[in-house]
Amino acid sequence: MMDGLRLAKDGCCRCWWVGDAADYAAYHDDEWGVPIADDQKLFEKICLEGFQSGLSWLTILRKRENFRAAFAGFDFERVAQYTEEDVARLLQNQGIVRHRGKVGSVINNAKRAIALAESFGSLAAYFWQYEPSASARPQRCDYATLMALTKTPESTAMSRDLKKRGWSYVGPTTAYALMQSIGIVNDHVEGCQARSHCEQLRQQFPRPTR
Repeated sequence: MMDGLRLAKDGCCRCWWVGDAADYAAYHDDEWGVPIADDQKLFEKICLEGFQSGLSWLTILRKRENFRAAFAGFDFERVAQYTEEDVARLLQNQGIVRHRGKVGSVINNAKRAIALAESFGSLAAYFWQYEPSASARPQRCDYATLMALTKTPESTAMSRDLKKRGWSYVGPTTAYALMQSIGIVNDHVEGCQARSHCEQLRQQFPRPTR
């Protein structure tokens, strides 16, 4: 590894954290850092980032289809209707992370997501307002920079505001991981094959305003 880059067995140069797992490489290449404006996908992302707390992302990724089945495809209007009976059912589901606090958080956050979408027109409009200016970004995106960049003023502000609105499992680090995953920032290491592609998509992406 050099400057956070790793040459994989398939000959591709990727961010250091990917390794050789094919599903992880596909996630890195095709999803991580790609701009998203779909509210249901955004809700899925923030919920899974909450579940990932204390675990590896690969663990969550490999359970993602189970999570989708368990939480109605992360349709937050449907999840908001879940009851204690649903919580009990989910805590018996071996295909997901059976953590009562995190399961309950998804249901709580689904209710909060409905209110947020009503206030801002969409979840996308809310989350993308926290995109930092170009001048606020690091001059160089390398391994040392990214290892120190676990939260930012923008992710801290997002976390603080979401908590005021009643959301849970949305700390500044989780908020920043969300920003990385949905393309609000491009944190692919310089030299990574996906960095220029994601930046091109970001330049073409119409920022949602409602």
